[in-house]
Amino acid sequence: MKCEKCSYESEENSKLVFNEKEFYLCSICRHFLPENIHVEGYLNEKIPLNILDSFRKHQSKGIEGMKAKAKQGKIMSRPAFGYKLINKELVVNEGEKLKVEKIFLDFLNNEISLNQLSKTHGFSVNGVKKILKNFTYIGKVKFDGHISQGNHQAIISPEIFNKVQKKLETIER
Repeated sequence: MKCEKCSYESEENSKLVFNEKEFYLCSICRHFLPENIHVEGYLNEKIPLNILDSFRKHQSKGIEGMKAKAKQGKIMSRPAFGYKLINKELVVNEGEKLKVEKIFLDFLNNEISLNQLSKTHGFSVNGVKKILKNFTYIGKVKFDGHISQGNHQAIISPEIFNKVQKKLETIER
């Protein structure tokens, strides 16, 4: 199938249905498809195939290498608050560890809003949400929708983490 945006031909191009019309997009054009946009308008903004070829060459190597790295439990981004990198290994930052634990426990054990929690601990509301939802704190690595066992020490128990996730679900509805 031929990509409707860049004309790249591949059997792996995926079908997209919009307003009862079928479109085929390559993985790169599909990745950059903005949300809440008129698909036909996006498709009409043509991009030369040679520009996308450089992305395509590095994409398969890069994403597969990153997936393999995540499955090995290695860090995929900068260290989360409460950790530091030492010799490419994620290590608990003892000074910040207590603050991470307090954020989880304050949220779980008190009737406190995310706004109050963020002000108490000096983070933005989104920063607090990021901490509360981060699998790193239970010793896991999340990448590309998959969760793997990490090579680092957990700061929070899975039981506390799961209780926090349930509480977050109820307030985010």
